[in-house]
Amino acid sequence: MDYPLLNAFWTMCLIFLWVMWLILLFRIIGDIFRSQDLKGWGKTGWLVLVILLPFLGVFIYVVARGHGMSEREIAQAERQQKQLQAYLRETVATGDETGRHADSLAKLAELKNHGDITEEEYQKAKAKVLA
Repeated sequence: MDYPLLNAFWTMCLIFLWVMWLILLFRIIGDIFRSQDLKGWGKTGWLVLVILLPFLGVFIYVVARGHGMSEREIAQAERQQKQLQAYLRETVATGDETGRHADSLAKLAELKNHGDITEEEYQKAKAKVLA
């Protein structure tokens, strides 16, 4: 079987570009559904364009709405981070005794670091929390 090295390189480049285009296509479809400023018919129009004319539709979408894709992605990531933090706070607050003790000890350490309580008062309160 004769397959020159340059042909193998060219084939790998084409496969890479095809995979990158598929990734971009799915990110755009996700962005269409995630977008809050598009309503039903706008989303439908973009989806029809991207599905019926894939290459042209993707390039038109990137030119027309590409500037907001990163902003929407960042906003989504921030919402997910806030939800995770709220869940973790709720879990720790209503969790076992260790979570409550850790929270109390953190508050005591903060009071001591700000100079609101002395080292002696801190040790007494710490012993009371751990007891």
